[in-house]
Amino acid sequence: MTTSIYGTDHKAGISRALTGLFAFAGGAAVGNVYWAQPLLGDMAEALSVSSGTAGLLVTLTQLGYALGVFLVVPLGDTVNRKRMIPIIMFLCTLSLLGCALAPNFAVLLTTLALVGFTNVAGQLLMPLAGDLATDDQRGRVVGTVASGLLTGILLSRLASGIVADIFGWRMVYFAAAAMMLVLTAVMAWAIPVLAPRDRIAYGKLLRSVVLAVVQHRPVRIVAVLGAALMCVFTAFWTGLTFHLSAAPFSFTTTQIGLVSLLGVLGIVGAQFTGRVYDRGQSVAAIGMGLALTLVAVAVSGFGAASIIAVLVAVALLSVGVQSVLVLLQTMMVSMDPAARSRLNTALIVGNFIGGALGSTLAAIVWQFGRWPAVMGGTALIVAFGLTVWFMHKKRSLSDTAMSSVAPAADIAPQNEPG
Repeated sequence: MTTSIYGTDHKAGISRALTGLFAFAGGAAVGNVYWAQPLLGDMAEALSVSSGTAGLLVTLTQLGYALGVFLVVPLGDTVNRKRMIPIIMFLCTLSLLGCALAPNFAVLLTTLALVGFTNVAGQLLMPLAGDLATDDQRGRVVGTVASGLLTGILLSRLASGIVADIFGWRMVYFAAAAMMLVLTAVMAWAIPVLAPRDRIAYGKLLRSVVLAVVQHRPVRIVAVLGAALMCVFTAFWTGLTFHLSAAPFSFTTTQIGLVSLLGVLGIVGAQFTGRVYDRGQSVAAIGMGLALTLVAVAVSGFGAASIIAVLVAVALLSVGVQSVLVLLQTMMVSMDPAARSRLNTALIVGNFIGGALGSTLAAIVWQFGRWPAVMGGTALIVAFGLTVWFMHKKRSLSDTAMSSVAPAADIAPQNEPG
């Protein structure tokens, strides 16, 4: 069996070096979606548009990303990923370069939408890592790669703000393009040669993503829990930005970004829960993570005027939410080896919808009741997640954790001869 220079062998599993590379590349890729968020004011001034109009840059990037996940990621179940992943990363490099050189707002809007659409390498690497891992290391491996993606989300806003303050916002995209170009070459070299896969008609491939959700209860449950947790995550961080920028804190953008560094504590939790999955204790760990998230929301809501309480809540929520998200993603990509990319697509699209709802709800609720109201609404969503977990922990979730709920013949459409 082919062994890469990183020591990966399909029989032996995936090496720690290649797992770490996947985590870094996935984090660097997913960060491209979030570079613009702290830069909107600078972009609006440079391109002579209003702040409200500049907000479209974030919206179009996220919509492009959602389309890319749905239309591109399922191809990972049928095409040669050793070629596909570097190609999609190179296209993202060109899109980022287009952002850096954009002469006006319309061009920047277009190129950022293309960045979102081509920025799906991380969601292709996740199922690939699951394929390369052995059964007894899959939780740790997927947890590590998922941690890389979460780290990219958390650090991208802070990094872009610092680079833009020193060199200007265009340098952020020049630097991102350079990093993606290097990673394109590295991934083309490092991804091992993979066995050919059966061909599936593209229409059937996309249809099977929807059918997996419609026909399989465990897929629906995991997707619902993932969407709920992402709704909580984005509502908390959106509301926290409003809360910390207002009195009595009046934090600057950089100070708020530094607070977000506490979210890295969630990476430790994600690593630990990956190993919990490998020991067969993931269902109980999901309940514990949801409970910890509820505690975090309560601490933050009742201690709204205390920065210590807020910081403690940030740490607890990061560990709780990220641990559960990693467990859910590991469950999803373990259900059916032949359909990992499509199952991951179903989960990520659901997460995206939940995240978009969380940001929107936080912005609306803040107008009526400020931080306590945002935390009250967030607590209700966590309570909903706990209810779903409690109702299904003994059957659907337990079966999912044992990777026995959905054989390939059920999720995947009939393969066509290659």
